[in-house]
Amino acid sequence: MSDDDRIKLEPSWKARIGDYLQRDDMRALSGFLRQRKQAGARIFPPGPQIFAAFDATPFDAVKVVILGQDPYHGFGQAHGLCFSVLPGVPVPPSLDNIFKEIQSDLGIARPDHGCLLPWARQGVLLLNAVLTVEEGRAGAHQGKGWEGFTDHAIEALANERENLVFLLWGSYAQAKGKVIDARRHRVLRAPHPSPLSAHRGFLGCKHFSAANQYLSQHGQTPIDWSLPPRSQLAI
Repeated sequence: MSDDDRIKLEPSWKARIGDYLQRDDMRALSGFLRQRKQAGARIFPPGPQIFAAFDATPFDAVKVVILGQDPYHGFGQAHGLCFSVLPGVPVPPSLDNIFKEIQSDLGIARPDHGCLLPWARQGVLLLNAVLTVEEGRAGAHQGKGWEGFTDHAIEALANERENLVFLLWGSYAQAKGKVIDARRHRVLRAPHPSPLSAHRGFLGCKHFSAANQYLSQHGQTPIDWSLPPRSQLAI
C-alpha cells in the first residue's frame, strides 16, 4: 500500500506490522480505494485518519483492546477510532449503550459528546476490523483486505504483549479474537452493544470494572472510563 492521502503508520506499529502493507493483497486494496474515489465514492474516515487508532495508542501503550467491525458510514461520523465520533456529532445508538453500561457498572455519568480519544490516549486501542467504508454503504469495504491487516495487528499484540484486556462484543469480534491466548490475556465476551442485541447481555456485562480489576491485579493503572466535558476536550 502506498502513502496516498498522507497515510503514515505510527512508528512502534510500523516496526511490527508495516511490512504487511507491502503485500500484494494490500497493494490491491490500495488500488481498490483509488478506483472507488475516482468513481466518485465518498470514503470514510478521511485518508489521514484511517490509521488513527494506531496513532493514538502506540504498541507498547496498549492495555485494553476494543474491536469494532467497520467505520460509521454517515457523513462526519468516522474518525478512525471504533465506536467514537468527534465532538458535535450525535452519539450513535451503540455508543449510547456503551455509556449506559459504564454508568450502570461504574456510576459514571454519560458525557456530553461521543469522542473516545481520551480512552485511546490511556491505552485503549479502538480498532475496527475494516478501516474504511463508503458513505451510506455499511460494510462496503469488507473482504477487500483490511481484515488480514487488522488480524496481523491483533496477533502481534497477543503474541508480544502480556496481560492485556480484550473486549470482544458480538460474534464478529469474538471470531476475530480467536488467536488470543486467554491464559496470557483477559478476554471478555458479550453481545454487541447495538440496540438489536445489547439487551441480550451487553447491558449488565460489567466489562469496564472487570477490565480495571484485571489491570490493577497486574500492576497497571486502571482506565478512567469517564470523559471530560466537550468544552475541556483536547483533540
